[in-house]
Amino acid sequence: AQSIGIVAFFVGITIFFHRSDRRFRGQLAVYSTMISLHFFLMGANVAGVSALLNTTRTVFSMRTSSTVIMVVFIVMTLVLGISNFKHPMEIFPMAGTIISTWALFRTKGLRTRYVVWFATACWTIYNIWLGSIGGSLTEASFLIINVLTIYRFRKLQRQGIDPFAIQAK
Repeated sequence: AQSIGIVAFFVGITIFFHRSDRRFRGQLAVYSTMISLHFFLMGANVAGVSALLNTTRTVFSMRTSSTVIMVVFIVMTLVLGISNFKHPMEIFPMAGTIISTWALFRTKGLRTRYVVWFATACWTIYNIWLGSIGGSLTEASFLIINVLTIYRFRKLQRQGIDPFAIQAK
């Protein structure tokens, strides 16, 4: 289980470098699939379900920004999470999934990265508590990389450059 988490770490550490929301979301979906397997193998079913929902939700968010679809994923996260709930710490992956679901359906560009940073903090707390080496490394790296990327993109914006302009391609 830990080795799959570490492989997921290597897939995940470059997600936030993408300027293209499409590439960002595509790599996030691959990472979420891998980390869900890691969680299921560790017996962390709430986190596994949340991560698997992250995969599906991320793919849907690449094709639509429908509020109805967003609400469906939020409700599914709550229903599946609560039905598997065993410990109060499991609120963190559920909260992280709900927050990032809202971000992927309702935000774009830099705002997405801000909101996802907060969701990542929820997952970081949970992974450290769970003892997931790969998950902890990944989420802690996400926090750092995302802050650095936000800083870099804000710097470009202050220079009058739109760091997300390449998305039109």
